[in-house]
Amino acid sequence: MIDFTMFSGEKVTTKLAKRLKRRRLAQNLTLDGLSKRSGVPLGTLKKFERTGKIALVSFVRLALALRDEEALENLLQEEKFETLDDVLGSTKKPKRGRIS
Repeated sequence: MIDFTMFSGEKVTTKLAKRLKRRRLAQNLTLDGLSKRSGVPLGTLKKFERTGKIALVSFVRLALALRDEEALENLLQEEKFETLDDVLGSTKKPKRGRIS
């Protein structure tokens, strides 16, 4: 597993693009085939694999088309509580940030 904290946002997206390409090839899919399966335009998919730039909704469609829902499940996980006391003791969640 790669420690993404060591990389810039651009480097992370480039690494994700490479991983997605490896998954596509492992499933023996062409760019056109994944484009049709996911509904993501072919040009968008080509650009993502080349640059790492893509809209989040398109990335999600690609992950779902490659049957990798588990990877999406691990993104920005909800806070987990160990005990009922943790739940009852948790404070109200802020709706806005205060630090700019």
